[in-house]
Amino acid sequence: MVKGQGNVVAQNKKARHDYTIVDTIEAGIVLTGTEIKSVRAARIQLKDGYAQIKNGEAWLVNVHISPFEQGNIWNQEPERTRKLLLKKKEIERLANELKGTGMTLVPLKVYLKDGFAKVLIGLAKGKHDYDKRESIKRREQDRDIKRQIKHYNAR
Repeated sequence: MVKGQGNVVAQNKKARHDYTIVDTIEAGIVLTGTEIKSVRAARIQLKDGYAQIKNGEAWLVNVHISPFEQGNIWNQEPERTRKLLLKKKEIERLANELKGTGMTLVPLKVYLKDGFAKVLIGLAKGKHDYDKRESIKRREQDRDIKRQIKHYNAR
């Protein structure tokens, strides 16, 4: 199965606009019972989230999972730090990539795979404003070309 395929629950569309994605990696997320129920109901937001490596472990920070309505006392804090499940070699490789290079780990999407919640983490480098404008310009040019081809083929 291709990375990032499955029942997509949430996507971080702004991440591809703000960052150049160098590499992606799939990770599991440690969730409580009420959190996985909220994730299955697509009540998760990745907008301001990021991942970091601390003490040889990967952590997902600032990802908002809304409390489960029937959760009562079992609900967790919505923006708590959650552990990511990665192999030791993957964590070491990511830690080496992040050292002093201006790189960051950004969650791109959360999806369900075989009943488990997975997150696709992107190793990303921040774009400058002129890079963002170039991306928008290129996307609009591609859109115009497709529109003209469609118009030409309709004749």
